[in-house]
Order: sequence, then structure tokens, then C-alpha cells
Amino acid sequence: MVEDKSKVHKWNTVKRLGQYVKPYKWKTIGVILVLLVVMTCNTLNPYLMKVSIDTFVANKNVSGLFGMGLALVGINIVAMILSKIRILSMSKITNRILIDIRDELYTHIQTLSFSFFDNRPVGKILSRVVGDVNALQNLLNNSIVNLIPNIFTVTIVTVMMFILNPILATICIIVLPVLLGAMFLIEIKSNKRWRIFREKRSTLLGYTHEAFSGIRVVQGFNREKYSKDKFVNNLNEHGDGFLNAVKIQDYFWPIVDLCRGTGIAIVLFAGYKLFVNDSVSMGTLMGFVMYIEMLWRPIMNLASFYSAFITNLSAAERIFDVLDTTNDMVTEGKNEKMPSIKGNIKFENVTFSYDNNDVHALKNTSFSLKAGEKVALVGETGAGKTTITNLISRFYDPTFGRVLIDGVDIKNVELESLRSQMGIMLQDSFLFSTTIKENIKYGKLGATDDEVIAASKAVNAHNFIKKLENGYDTEVNERGSRLSLGQRQLIAFARALIANPKILILDEATANIDTETERLVQKGIKKLMEGRTSIVIAHRLSTIRDCDKIFVLSKGEIVEEGTHEQLLKMKGYYYNMYCAQYSFLNEGA
Repeated sequence: MVEDKSKVHKWNTVKRLGQYVKPYKWKTIGVILVLLVVMTCNTLNPYLMKVSIDTFVANKNVSGLFGMGLALVGINIVAMILSKIRILSMSKITNRILIDIRDELYTHIQTLSFSFFDNRPVGKILSRVVGDVNALQNLLNNSIVNLIPNIFTVTIVTVMMFILNPILATICIIVLPVLLGAMFLIEIKSNKRWRIFREKRSTLLGYTHEAFSGIRVVQGFNREKYSKDKFVNNLNEHGDGFLNAVKIQDYFWPIVDLCRGTGIAIVLFAGYKLFVNDSVSMGTLMGFVMYIEMLWRPIMNLASFYSAFITNLSAAERIFDVLDTTNDMVTEGKNEKMPSIKGNIKFENVTFSYDNNDVHALKNTSFSLKAGEKVALVGETGAGKTTITNLISRFYDPTFGRVLIDGVDIKNVELESLRSQMGIMLQDSFLFSTTIKENIKYGKLGATDDEVIAASKAVNAHNFIKKLENGYDTEVNERGSRLSLGQRQLIAFARALIANPKILILDEATANIDTETERLVQKGIKKLMEGRTSIVIAHRLSTIRDCDKIFVLSKGEIVEEGTHEQLLKMKGYYYNMYCAQYSFLNEGA
């Protein structure tokens, strides 16, 4: 019963792959027609050879034999030209299909929620987009370039063989059931092993990406040998997975060759007996021998296709597993456009757990923010500060309770219409491998150069940018590694400012800026916060004195709220945090 489900699943995978061929169906049909012409030309060769021997050679008709020779040359030239056209055309079609699949996969992955990325290393996702899609190239190429013409060739050659001699034809195909049975048994064993191999490969890619991304940590702690040992361990598992798969696959070709050799030997022995008894002519026997080769060549090609099919089908299944992963942030039928945001935010009894277990990052949290308010979130690490901003940005949905913006439950609105009205500044400001100008324009893709410069000046980034070799056209490395942490942060400020968000979230946004630079940036931050609801997460309590409201969190709950002065008078959590921070600074001094 399980096997039947597996077969249905594979058939569904094949049908889904077929959907990508549909946009190119007329071009594909054209290629198939060219293939049929080529195959027809090729299958005529043995028959014309038989006619030449039995008619022209037997009767010593030189002129007729010469004419037949010209016909054979002409047919084969046409077949060769059409074959080149077929290969080029099919390569173009296959390339376009792969581009379509990779584009759909990349686009879909971008729409998935953070929970998808939380559970998968970046390297494994890259393995789907690059490695698994590449694995489909042979499958698609062989499906149309080899599968269809070879099936046609086997069919027409078999028909021609029965026309020439039904007895020899029957003897010739008697070994095919043995071959098909062996292929079926190998397929059952190998498909599972190839899936395991691809999982091991994606694990290897995932670790390699992670190791090189953290190369500063690896070298900083002198852990090159430890990193290498883990890499070698993953590499060995990857190699073992491949060997386990090919051990089964290696039985494939010996069985094909055995069946082929046995079939040819039986036919030649039977043909010799029939020729001795004058049951077949020499021309018929020669033509039949040629047809045997023509029959087994496409059978071996089909066997090769079947082997590639089993090897690469698991890649298609893994791709479709990702494409079938739905965004758990999308509620069917409840995704209306978010109206223009004013900035009122309300949490109603919100409880949240990242892994849907009993460990809650937020517990029954309720509060309200008015439009334009500047609010700070403080508390120890893991208190729930970033979780609140994640829920406001709808990177996650509450486990219980509701988050409302301007009275609208954001769980029911379209994500793009919500996030397009927000600006988020993180502690680790990510910069892309492009120019500084393009990184700033990421906040507003259509921004002019004047707008970019104005935003940079507002956050005091303009001066250091102009001092760089190429100014705003300076290329930054991945994650902006050519720049200091403070410089990256200033560029990220400019990016947030140019987006002109209705709700601004600053998560430890000034943590990587030195005190002198922070004084300059604070002016830019004040301008950035004007006229919009702003939520600030900060450990430096000195940076949040001017906030309209401060929420103090501990273990997922809001334990205090008020202004800076009000909280100090309470002499509670905030007072103790404030005194501890200044005591630490004084000790350091």
C-alpha cells in the first residue's frame, strides 16, 4: 500500500514537471516533429540496405545500387542537419524551463515566514535553488531529447522487424521482460538512497556556508582544525551517501549489457538456423542484424534515462516540497490591503512562543501606543523586547491574543501593504554587496541622488561617505565588511529615513556607534522620529530619556511603564537597572 502511494507521488511529480513545459508546448512539438523525421530517416537505412542486397547486388544492377547509395547519403545528410537543429532548439527550451523553475522557487521562498528560515540553514536553501534545480537539467533534457525519440525508434524498429521476420522479432524481444523486472527492483532500492544522498549534500553545503560566513570567529578562536574536522565528517557522510546510492545503481548497466548480449546471441543463432534452412534471405538477415543494433541502442538510452530519472526525481520532489510550503502568516480570504497607517498600536492579551511550546517569549501582554508616540522597550536579554517588534512587523503571529494597528487586526491584512509602511533598524545592519548609494536606495527604490544625499546628511553619514574613494558609488563587500560597525549603522539609518515609514522600529540601533558619533546621530534620530510612531529598544538608558513612554520587560511580561522620571521615582526594576548601569560606568572610569 505504501509503495502504491509512492508511485502516485512520483507520477504527480512528473505531471508537475510537465506543467513547466506547457508555455513552450509549440516549440516542443516542433522539436518532436523534427525528431520523428530524423528517426524515420535512420530507421530507413537497414531496410534500404536489405533492398540493395536482395535486389541490386543479387541482380548486379550497378546503376540501381549507385542510385540507392545517393539516396542513403541524402537521407543521412538531412538527418544530420535536422539533428543539430533539434539539439540546439531543445537546449534553449530546457534552459528556459530551468530559469522559470528557479525564478518561481526564489520568488516563493522570499514570501515565506521567518519560521521557514528559522528551521533551515542558508546553505540548505541554496542547495534547493542551485543544486536541485541543476539536477533537473538532465532529467528535462533526456525527457524530450531522448525519451520521446527513443520510444518512437523502439516502436518503429519493432514494427519493421516484424515486417521482415516475425519469428526473429519475437525471439529478439523475449529478454525485455527480464530487463524491465530488473529495472523495477533497482528503482525501488535506489530512489530512497538518492534522497538520502541529496539530504547529506545539502547538509554539507549548509555547514560550508555557515563556516565561511563565520570565518572571523573560526580564526579568532583558532578553531580551524575543529572546523575542518566537522567539514570532513560532513564530507564523509556525503561520500558514503553517494556510494550507497551508486552501489545499487552500478548493477544497472551490467544487467542491461547482459540482456543485450543474450538477446543478440539468441537472434544470431536462430537467424543462422533459418538461413541454413533457406527460411530467410541474406539481405533480410543483414537488415535484421542492423535493426537489432538500432533496437538496443534506444533501449540502452531509455535505460540511461530511467537511471537519470530515478537519480534526479528526488531533486524535483525536494523542490516541490519547498514550493508546497505555505506561508503560515497568510490567512486565506482575509488578506485585505492595510489602509494608510496613522500609528496607533494595541496589544490585546498577547502570548507568543517561537516553537509553539510552553516556553513563552511573551505572556498575556497588553498595552496601547498612540500615533506619533516615542516608546522605549528595556529589560534584560530575553525579556521579550525584540519579540514585541517582531509581532508588530508581523514576522510572526501571536500564539494567543491580537495585535492591532489603527484598530485593524494585522493578522488579516496583506503583508506587503503592512511592511511597506514600516521602517526597521536592527543592531546588526545588513548591507548588500553593491554601492553605498544602492544600499540606501533599498529603503526607497525610486529615490533620487539628492534624496539619498539628504537622508545621509540628516543622520550625519554624508561626511564619511564623501571621504571614501568613490563616495556614494563605493562598493561594499558582503554585509558591508569594508566599513566599520558604526559606518554600517549610519548607512542603515539613512536607508530607514529615506523610506519615510509610518511606524519606526529601532532595535539597539545605536549599539555599534561610539559616543561621539552617537551625539551626532541623535539629532538625526529625532528628525527621523518626528510625526511617526517610534519604538526603541536600547540598553543604553541614557538614549531613551526623552521617550514619551518606557516599558520595562522581564521574563516576557511588562512589569513597569512610565516616563524616565516616573520610573526612577518608583525605585523598581528600571531604577535598579539605571543605577547598576551608572555604577558600572563609574567603576570603569
